[in-house]
Amino acid sequence: MLYDEILKMDENTLNIGTHLRGAEGDDHISLNMSKNSNSRYKYSEEKILKELTDYIVRTYDQHYSAGDDRIQTLDLIEACGDGEAFCRSNILKYASRYDRKGTARRDIMKILHYAVLLMHFNDKNAEKENYNQ
Repeated sequence: MLYDEILKMDENTLNIGTHLRGAEGDDHISLNMSKNSNSRYKYSEEKILKELTDYIVRTYDQHYSAGDDRIQTLDLIEACGDGEAFCRSNILKYASRYDRKGTARRDIMKILHYAVLLMHFNDKNAEKENYNQ
């Protein structure tokens, strides 16, 4: 049997398996390659970005702040010149403990949130980089 034969069944399904058509045993994999017709994204990026945005909004109810809620601890850290280092350190912290406490998705959200904050401080402290996509 040829296990590496790939048979394209239609434009949205990729079947990988034996050389015998119709053979769908333990060595058969079928992948649905179609994307949501209402979305331009293949990997649910729009849902994930919305979830991240909602997560960030909710964090503003949880932050420690001084007095009138306009000054947060991160503002004080930034005032000391450590905003970028603080964000980088937290990205490393949550990435290194990823899923060790049974909170994989929450760890990813924290990594992404600190990455957004790092981008903010980077843009504030340096010239914005132009990059082609």
